[in-house]
Amino acid sequence: DLLSGLERSGAGSVEIGFPFSDPIADGGVIAQAMHDTLQSGQSVDDLLSAVGSARSQTKLGLVAMISISLIERMGGASFLGRLARTGFDGVIIPDLTVEESLPYRDVARENGLAFTLLIAPTTPADRAAQIAEACSGVISGLARTGITGERAEAPDVAAPVRRLRDLTDAPLAVGFGISSAEHVRAVIDEADAAIVGSALVRRMIEAERPAEEAEAFCTALAEGLPRQA
Repeated sequence: DLLSGLERSGAGSVEIGFPFSDPIADGGVIAQAMHDTLQSGQSVDDLLSAVGSARSQTKLGLVAMISISLIERMGGASFLGRLARTGFDGVIIPDLTVEESLPYRDVARENGLAFTLLIAPTTPADRAAQIAEACSGVISGLARTGITGERAEAPDVAAPVRRLRDLTDAPLAVGFGISSAEHVRAVIDEADAAIVGSALVRRMIEAERPAEEAEAFCTALAEGLPRQA
């Protein structure tokens, strides 16, 4: 229901987070959601089963957001093949270094998975170029340093996005703190996609009908996208 609603509302892809006991750069909202999921007894197998069941019902791009520690616990680089067989289209590994990424990149390529590492605004240009070269599909950049979470002010992404444009021709998606149509518009003026996490998860946690709330919120966010001709 959630994925179908997000697709109707204008989302292009959905990151599906794999709950982890030591979240990477996640603020209070997502960290709490992960904690609650783990406490409820949900497992990686449960999540994969749910995604596999939903795959035929949506054309959304589905991207796994998963810690390298969890991948290693599930068998290492070969686990990426399982993600692809389940129905994922890509994987983001936020805490994998570019130096250690080659085996994972190879498995992702062999299985048709887009492969993404994160680039921060403070990443030096030569290292950002290395990371961009290691990625396939969308490049994921951070609008701000720090941890995830909603912000009142729109992110100023012009400088970091233009820096990445000089390093890669790949499409750029930018997240961290985006929570309104105004924020989406500010990101889309420079990048190719806006990523919304904490603001969406908070509304789902607080709602009686999470899927309906997610669809309504994403519909509002989509007002910040360019109008189709």
